[in-house]
Amino acid sequence: MASRTSMARSLRLLSERPQLRTCVPGTRTRVSFTTRTLTSYGLQPKSPLIQTAPRRLVQVRGSTAITNDFPTLIARGGNTVAGITAPSSSKRRLLRIAYILFACVGAGVTTITVLIGGFFIYDATTYKELDDAQDVELSELALRPRIGGPKNLPILERYLDDEDCAIGKVSMTKPHLVILGSGWGAVSVLKNINPTDYHITVISPQNHFLFTPMLPSATVGTLEFRSLVEPIRRIISKVRGHYLEASAEKVVLSDRLIEVCKPSPSGGEIRFYVPYDKLVVAVGSQSNTHGVEGLEHCNFLKTIEDARQIRRKVVGNLELACLPGTTEAERKRLLSFVVCGGGPTGVEFAAELYDLLNEDLTMVYPKVLRNLVSVHIVQSQGHILNTYDEKISTYAQERFKKDSIDVLTNARVSKVLEDRVIFTQKDEDGVVQTKELPYGLCLWSTGVAQCDISKDIVTSLESQKNRRAIETDEHLRVIGAPLGEVYAIGDCSTVRTNLTEHIVEFLKSYAVKSGKRVEDCSVTFQQWSDLAMNIRRRFPQAGEHLRRVDYLFTEYDTNKSGTLDFDELTHLLQDIDSKMTSLPATAQRAHQQGQYLGRKLTSLARTETLAMTVSGDVDDLVYGPFEYRHLGSLAYVGNAAVFDINGYSFVGGLVAMYLWRSVYFAQSVSFRTRALLFMDWFTRGMFGRDMTEI
Repeated sequence: MASRTSMARSLRLLSERPQLRTCVPGTRTRVSFTTRTLTSYGLQPKSPLIQTAPRRLVQVRGSTAITNDFPTLIARGGNTVAGITAPSSSKRRLLRIAYILFACVGAGVTTITVLIGGFFIYDATTYKELDDAQDVELSELALRPRIGGPKNLPILERYLDDEDCAIGKVSMTKPHLVILGSGWGAVSVLKNINPTDYHITVISPQNHFLFTPMLPSATVGTLEFRSLVEPIRRIISKVRGHYLEASAEKVVLSDRLIEVCKPSPSGGEIRFYVPYDKLVVAVGSQSNTHGVEGLEHCNFLKTIEDARQIRRKVVGNLELACLPGTTEAERKRLLSFVVCGGGPTGVEFAAELYDLLNEDLTMVYPKVLRNLVSVHIVQSQGHILNTYDEKISTYAQERFKKDSIDVLTNARVSKVLEDRVIFTQKDEDGVVQTKELPYGLCLWSTGVAQCDISKDIVTSLESQKNRRAIETDEHLRVIGAPLGEVYAIGDCSTVRTNLTEHIVEFLKSYAVKSGKRVEDCSVTFQQWSDLAMNIRRRFPQAGEHLRRVDYLFTEYDTNKSGTLDFDELTHLLQDIDSKMTSLPATAQRAHQQGQYLGRKLTSLARTETLAMTVSGDVDDLVYGPFEYRHLGSLAYVGNAAVFDINGYSFVGGLVAMYLWRSVYFAQSVSFRTRALLFMDWFTRGMFGRDMTEI
């Protein structure tokens, strides 16, 4: 009896194995177990109840009971051995869920353990012992440069790291390409040029590339400063180039020299020349003051240091407002934030600032401060984001109105004092009123202006007619400089599109062939079609205005003669020229120009023999003119975003905001910055924004 009870207990335990848990009452089943499994449950494989099967597997021959109450394991011969109640369906489901849960947890713990272990193993390989000192070859000119140039300064012809590697030694024999700046245009050139074709040097006072579109997020702690910068030396090392942390002050075009200056630790200056064979000016721009007085009291947002100063001032004002000696009027002034300029930078800063005050302020500061905070945008145009579609501008203004952000349109700042902004505003009746706004922080973001080096280049060339930017031709070559030696890209430049001069050249050549005066020449429809095609090739941005050449020919043929005379043709091209706006001063434009120029310089280097044998415009023979393709504009407006892409407008809430983040995440310059951006967004969601005054 005891034996049978023991066997029944063993079979009950055995029935709880996964093989029997799934048995369904009222069915017959065949279950297999190994000898080791049966022995562990106290069953003997040679028992009358067990039959040994081939391949050293023992099988319990049996079936469940025909009843629906419980399954019964049957021995050979059909005699009941023990009644075993099968787990209920709900219990089986819970057991299965628990099994899957424990399996997932185990897999997750194992994966994390492996990843952490792998990280420590990789991290251990990054620590290196000091290598044995080796002799390094250095050129005599790298240690003691020769003296020369207009000011008898050292001329840097060789660098300390010229002979560090084989590629560096080879590049010394290549043309010397110097790039001024470390922004979007300069980095784009470096990423698209063949490093073996040039001896490359980058000169910039900032030793990093700054991801400017996300700069407003860094002012309020949404992103950290390190997430927006990439060391420029890391980028240059991929092309085996050189970097000089200094400022270019003057370009001596006649001697192909760049005068460079760097403040010395002793308080003086270190000045020297850098020679070049080809020069790329990509120095960007600075904030446009518009002649307004008192801008020394304002903050700007162009560099990482500007963003750091704004964060300090925002947090500092909040801390001052918490002190017991601060009056209510002073608290209101400290917590009044004024943004001068309703462009993308000003709008995004106001949106980020509102998010900080609305989401994080009451978590760590007295709640009464939230009622005293005010954000104002002073915009000279009739609406903010005036370069965007009207639908987007309207949505942004309505969004800001809902968020209690004060938008003052048709308002012009006349003076900035230490504690308030004085401006004039035109009301709906056209009456101009003078008003003032007290502020604790005033951000000036009203367009761009030339840097000092850009002004020097413009004033040194008589052919430069635009005093606000360096004029280039359609190949991005600086007009007035020796052909094919100096290029300018990005915010510091603008492409000249004077179609009237082009048509005069065409008519002069046509007049010589026909023996007529230029004023007496006229063109047929076929000649006009050929001319329009030539204009589109030289000035790609004019293409959208020359799509219907037949319509234009009919419209401007005022005397219905079937031809366009000199006056009619000049009028037509002047109208097209007036419709062609200058390229926007955006990162997108600088990036495209850098891509174009990097690929073009590579093509020019590979056709060096052609340049020596062909007289004329080699750039035009090797590579076509630059064509800007506007991919769209986007802006953040406070937990929402707006898009203007090829004439299609899209506005939305959180979905649009995540799409806005995704676009900039993809455009980030390296995997390192992408990882840091992701971690910053994750940290903001988990712990809030960083509100430390650093």
